[in-house]
Amino acid sequence: MKTSLDHQTTAMSAATRIEATIGTQAASRAESRAGRKRWAAAACGLALLLGGGGAMAADAPAQPLNIVMLTHGAASNAFWQAVKRGFDDACAKVHAQCQMVFTQTDSSIEQQTANFQTALARKPDAILTTIVDDKAMTSLINDARSKNVMVIAYNVDQTGGAAGAAKRQAFVGQNFVPAGRNLANQLTAQFPKDGPVRVLIGVSAPGQNWAEQRAKGVQEGLDDWKRANPNRQLTVDRIDSSTDLAVTGDRVGAYLTAHPDTTAYFDMGFFHASVARVLKDRGVPPGKVLLAGFDIVPPVLEMMKAGYIQAEVDQQPYMQGFIPVMEVYLSKTVGLAPADVNTGNAIVTPPQAGNVLALSEKGLR
Repeated sequence: MKTSLDHQTTAMSAATRIEATIGTQAASRAESRAGRKRWAAAACGLALLLGGGGAMAADAPAQPLNIVMLTHGAASNAFWQAVKRGFDDACAKVHAQCQMVFTQTDSSIEQQTANFQTALARKPDAILTTIVDDKAMTSLINDARSKNVMVIAYNVDQTGGAAGAAKRQAFVGQNFVPAGRNLANQLTAQFPKDGPVRVLIGVSAPGQNWAEQRAKGVQEGLDDWKRANPNRQLTVDRIDSSTDLAVTGDRVGAYLTAHPDTTAYFDMGFFHASVARVLKDRGVPPGKVLLAGFDIVPPVLEMMKAGYIQAEVDQQPYMQGFIPVMEVYLSKTVGLAPADVNTGNAIVTPPQAGNVLALSEKGLR
């Protein structure tokens, strides 16, 4: 096991090597000096994170950190397994005592708030939490902060972000509105070149921040398309599509029966996997109804490989579990302030589905 001095020496050596490289490549002495300072700091930070297989920083805490991760999701929800994998891996790296607490019922705010109160009573060093309902979570978060418990939001932030009423210290997750807009722009490029267009937006959890903001972004993307195609007829409907796969399939399936001219369906989660199954069972050809949504869980990728799902946003849930733990660790050991991290809005399309599926099945995507 490396000692604290070993870690310090590693960090100093890395910084020295990078300083030398910058010094030979800089265009001017002033630029070289500024570059050396920036890269030396980066090298030291990297060495602290990656140095050795034991405790990760030079000044490891005397007692293992106690970190609790709370979610509004149930353990049966496939999405959260990648978050948990990232959380567990990070906790192992810093030798923290960690617990991830799910709700019994998916998207239950009442159960999540009860779990928060129970976690706070244990006096942990940090609570990592989703904020799907501002009113329900703000007072709890501020109570934790008043008791010197770190609070980092992940996956879902409060609607006001850093300016919101809850005094969370950072947010690690997807920027929902741009992600929704990006998804809409991807799918509208596949709309028919002429004729009317009918789109259904499924708001998986009406009133919850993640679903409403993603739907807002999708609507903005559709508005972009309409402005670019002012002579085309566009009809957009919204429904409560549910976070239950079977219910989503039934509700969207009923809509498609009533509106056989539907061009596309946008889901705010991964629940359109059941819609793809409905289309396949009905003998509808792949691509006749365009499907798009969020999160690259295996059922979605399987239906994407079959041609029924055209685009999916990857918010990289493994990062959402891993990075908050590291931010707590760095705050407690070297005094670094937690920072917001956008885990992305990259689009996955059918040609990528096979490779991504292998990683998703391992809980890494």
